[in-house]
Amino acid sequence: VHIQTSRALMVISLLLGFFGIIVSVVGMKCTKVGEEDPVTKSRIAVAGGVLFILSGLCTLAAVSLYATQVTYEFFSASTPINARYEFGSALFVGWGAASLTLLGGSLLCCSCPTKERRGQQYYRQSQPSTAREYV
Repeated sequence: VHIQTSRALMVISLLLGFFGIIVSVVGMKCTKVGEEDPVTKSRIAVAGGVLFILSGLCTLAAVSLYATQVTYEFFSASTPINARYEFGSALFVGWGAASLTLLGGSLLCCSCPTKERRGQQYYRQSQPSTAREYV
C-alpha cells in the first residue's frame, strides 16, 4: 500500500512539475507570449512557482513516506535480519530533488510584483543619443 501511494505521489509530482515548466516559461520576461502586460506575466510566473512548490511537496511526501515504512520495518522484531531494507541512494536523491524543486518554486514566487511596480510598465532602455542639442 505504501509503495503504491508513493508511486501515485511521484506521478502527481511529475505532472505538476511538467505543467510548472510550461507555465513558468510562459511567465518569463524573456518570452514573447503576453508581452503587453508585464504584471500578468509575473503573476503567471508565480503560478508556475506554486506548481513547482506543490510538485516538491508531493516528492517530499512520497520519499518520506517510503523512508518511514523502511524505518518501521527495520526496527520491527517480526522482520528477519536478512530481509531488512536500509536507506538507499534513491531516497537521498529524492530528498535532494524535493529540496531543489521547493527552492526553485519559492524563487519563482518571489517574482510577484510589489505594489509600487504594479502600475509601471517595463520599457526597454534605448541607446543614448550621440547628437547634441544646443539651447
